[in-house]
Amino acid sequence: MADLLQKLTAEGEGEPAGFLNDIITHLWPNIQVAGSQMIKDIVEPMFKTMLPGPLASLHFTKIELGATPMVLSNVKVTKTPHDGIKLDLNVDWDGQCDIQLDGQMIPKLGVKEVVLNGRLSILLCPLTNVIPLIGAVQMAFINPPALKLNFTGAADIADASLVDSAVRKVLLGIINSILVLPNRIMVRLDSTADYFKTYHQPLGVIRVTVAKAWGFADEEQSKTKKLFSKLTRAAPDCYAEVQVGAEPVWRTATKNNTTRPTWGETHDFVVTDIDQCIKITVSDHDVNSDDEVGVAVTTVKEILAAGGTLELGMLHKGDERGKIAVTGEFFQFTPESGDSFSASSHSGEGLMSGVINVLVAGAFGIKGARETLQPSIVVTCGDKHRFQTVVKTDAPGTDINNPNFDQQFRIPVTGNITSGSVRIACMDKENETGAVEIPFGDLEKAPDMTLTDNFDVGSGTKIRASICLRGLQHASLQETTLPQR
Repeated sequence: MADLLQKLTAEGEGEPAGFLNDIITHLWPNIQVAGSQMIKDIVEPMFKTMLPGPLASLHFTKIELGATPMVLSNVKVTKTPHDGIKLDLNVDWDGQCDIQLDGQMIPKLGVKEVVLNGRLSILLCPLTNVIPLIGAVQMAFINPPALKLNFTGAADIADASLVDSAVRKVLLGIINSILVLPNRIMVRLDSTADYFKTYHQPLGVIRVTVAKAWGFADEEQSKTKKLFSKLTRAAPDCYAEVQVGAEPVWRTATKNNTTRPTWGETHDFVVTDIDQCIKITVSDHDVNSDDEVGVAVTTVKEILAAGGTLELGMLHKGDERGKIAVTGEFFQFTPESGDSFSASSHSGEGLMSGVINVLVAGAFGIKGARETLQPSIVVTCGDKHRFQTVVKTDAPGTDINNPNFDQQFRIPVTGNITSGSVRIACMDKENETGAVEIPFGDLEKAPDMTLTDNFDVGSGTKIRASICLRGLQHASLQETTLPQR
């Protein structure tokens, strides 16, 4: 708890990043080549599945990121509790690009400018006594970055808003899924680094309650205008959507025909960093398309420092539009079950009583010919939760019979744990070759409620995994003494 308070009461800006910017400037030609190939490999397949209509046929014919490198600033360096170093820094890029796209039944279009702004978190861990001293580097934006695209060609003239909205949505979706907390990109610096030591558990859960909104309709308008408004259009049917980092968006019920909607609805979000944003968007539901009423933004840090209750101003297209009341209650993850899994306060739709984190490092002794073997690991829990690692294929430097996966999956625990299990299966393409089940009871009885083992799934195959069960413990700021500065 002292660590949380220290973060809440920390003051001062970060340090300049002059030397880092010098390095990036010299590396920019190399970054351009690697970045261009990464964009083509990751983004282009997403166009086919995520863009509507003819836009799904878009593909890159040219990718040049321009001569302007990214600029880093406001660097803060801290030691993590788990043998690592954490760097937080601002990333700003005004890229004067030359990106060309083409597709079927649509004119050619291009992107001449990409503006990207966000705060990046870099984990250096584990620390070792052997060169290079750092086992791995992990990178992620703390919150979804701001992204602006400046199109050329047909998109600059016709249907600009449609193209911009669709393409930007896909790009932000890709960034969120791989590079926004809790998702991280990991690059190994030491091939022998233990994946379990690189992983940092999330901090806890922020329990967000959306109370009510008001003031977004003009209540000072004349009686004549009010009457005309009622005759031409009913009062709005409002709902709120809440997002924390790259966590799934949660939506409240819709309150019909009111300019002062009251929800009083609650949902839990896992928190990975105290500076993660809580974004609340209020919209008016309509048959044809929903209209945005206003957006309010705070952070986990701000709402906890304010005592858990805030009235936030909403903005719509840069203009102030009403207010929304929200509360936030913070629960830390604890390795002691206590009454977390049976407490009535953690029971209900959208609420969590704990979490299970499953880390899959690798597999050993998978049978099959190198040329045809395509192994992956599937983790399931009940009927609702199924996760799968990437599917490995034979490639230079890959031991396909003993592959590394280095992936983590999170299973929310709701209500009381009385029965159930986590199932870990080894797959070859679509075929299951072996599996093991770990009962919840075994996790509760394990030291620190964590089981780490080479789990035998049969046929000589073992899966190296770590399964960690965590309950919730209320974090009360009032009961804790502020740290001495």
